[in-house]
Amino acid sequence: MIRNKAAVFLWFDTEAEAAANFYAETFPDSHVDKVIRIREGVSDAPAGTAQLVEMTLLGLPYVLLNAGPDVQPNNAYSLQVYTEDQAETDRLWAAITGNGGEEIMCGWCKDRWGYRWQITPLILMDALSHPDPAASARAQAAMMQMRKIEISDIEAALRGATPT
Repeated sequence: MIRNKAAVFLWFDTEAEAAANFYAETFPDSHVDKVIRIREGVSDAPAGTAQLVEMTLLGLPYVLLNAGPDVQPNNAYSLQVYTEDQAETDRLWAAITGNGGEEIMCGWCKDRWGYRWQITPLILMDALSHPDPAASARAQAAMMQMRKIEISDIEAALRGATPT
């Protein structure tokens, strides 16, 4: 097996395996690769409990660690997921916020483990870099009013129309 030279490492209290399974079920090109379990007498945690979970998340290597509550996720780290259309945006948004997560402004949301996600339609990225500065500014202003990104409102802002 070829190992990656690096992986993103996420710290969990006790639910690394549950998080890995949720991420694998929710996001394309994602799967749990390996679960390393605690052996008898090695830790205060029961033998058989997941200690490390190696996974592929959106095609990238991740390691999720159960290490207790000492380190919590913070706003300095987020996962940005690009979506092709409103249906994909809606599905991912609902999966994260509907599983104990919460909505945040501008296409950001937080999963039940405290990690932030940016569910970002590709058209938003195109709009923010639009060659017409006025159109780009309108798209940015529209985005700033949203929680989940609504593609039709971004498209309307680009055209100079009032969002629906």
